[in-house]
Amino acid sequence: MLKVNDINVYYGPIHAIQGISFEVNEGEIVSLIGANGAGKSTVLRTISGLLRPKTGDVSFMGQKINTTAPHAIVRLGIAHIPEGRRIFLRMTVEENLEMGAFTQPTSSIANSLEKVYLQFPRLKERRKQIAGTLSGGEQQMLAMSRGLMSNPKLMMLDEPSMGLSPILVQQVFDIIKELHESGTTILLVEQNARMALSITDRAYVLETGKITLTGTGEELAQSDDVRKAYLVD
Repeated sequence: MLKVNDINVYYGPIHAIQGISFEVNEGEIVSLIGANGAGKSTVLRTISGLLRPKTGDVSFMGQKINTTAPHAIVRLGIAHIPEGRRIFLRMTVEENLEMGAFTQPTSSIANSLEKVYLQFPRLKERRKQIAGTLSGGEQQMLAMSRGLMSNPKLMMLDEPSMGLSPILVQQVFDIIKELHESGTTILLVEQNARMALSITDRAYVLETGKITLTGTGEELAQSDDVRKAYLVD
């Protein structure tokens, strides 16, 4: 479904992503794990068109999207749920969800809302509430639901557990599993390596802009290097 081939990405003179390649197959959960500053968010921003690779290719469903505009990439079927949630704080829950459907036909929005409310009944209860007054966990649910409103083939989640309590982290990962079971392919960026590896099919370890390890979630969870670096309590 998604193929990233030897991309190099720069922030001015800083070589942030150094020749990485990976792929996501339809129906998988694939994780990118690594420390802060490893380049994980930069990879997602490059896939979604917010950054451009200096060299290398990004392809989605067999189509190169290196120079495609971000809104057109959403229209192709990629939803990017950014780090820090980035919901519209002064708009209601329902207005946030409607914004997520900007690429969809107007006639389909009511049906999409009902699907989201069925999956997230708490959001239905709060649909007229101002989004900025929601709890952190509810805001993360809203960010994910807003992404679902674009009817994506691939959902990219950037640090969905950031800043949440352990109970809410578990809830968020349960939701990710439910989304996957309902047919959404997922690319997950997550600092909580233990949780990410527990639900992922395959994972890549990113260190200072380079992929240093790859394997199944189970293989990496058992790797001594990964355990020492990322799984220490």
